Amino acid sequence: MISYIKGTLADVFSDRIIVENQGIGYEILVPGSLTGKMPLIGEDVQLYTYLYVREDALMLYGFFTREGLEIFKLLIGVSGIGPKGALGILSVIEPHELRLAVAVEDAKLIATAPGIGLKTAKKLIIELKDKLKEDMTEEQMREERTGDAGADNTTASVREIQKEAVEALTALGYGRSEAAAAVRKCSSDLPEDADVELVLRLALTNLL
Repeated sequence: MISYIKGTLADVFSDRIIVENQGIGYEILVPGSLTGKMPLIGEDVQLYTYLYVREDALMLYGFFTREGLEIFKLLIGVSGIGPKGALGILSVIEPHELRLAVAVEDAKLIATAPGIGLKTAKKLIIELKDKLKEDMTEEQMREERTGDAGADNTTASVREIQKEAVEALTALGYGRSEAAAAVRKCSSDLPEDADVELVLRLALTNLL
């Protein structure tokens, strides 16, 4: 298993890069969102990698962060989503945004990825909801806390509030990915009695 590759960036394409290390050029498939964030050709780059083995090919996938790599590995474990589909999802949705989308069951956001329909997005949510929670660090768990403990039956969960806030922001014209990121950013500081209006106000502050 190749855990990571560090070397000189030799070339960049729309969906892959070439990294040279000790005279060998490694072709690494990457999310489309990463190609624009690469250093200049000739500079050093490091990617965490996953080697995908098929009968007729060996393909190397790369990510800037361990989180991106771990999310990719979880995605390809979902029935109906192979490496190409997983890479497509991570090309349009950042790993932390995907966590929020799964937490608030935002299948429409996930379905914006190329080749991912609404039915597949819903299946992804069902299969990954618990796994993503288990995979989170303690800090991320605090950020994603639901706020349900001690709440009475008339109080909506923080997850439902987040979902409503994302829907409200998209209705205002913001992209789903952008809206989800803004809502997640303010969710770690929410008081226990937070409502949709408060989350929406805080999220709008992040967007301005």
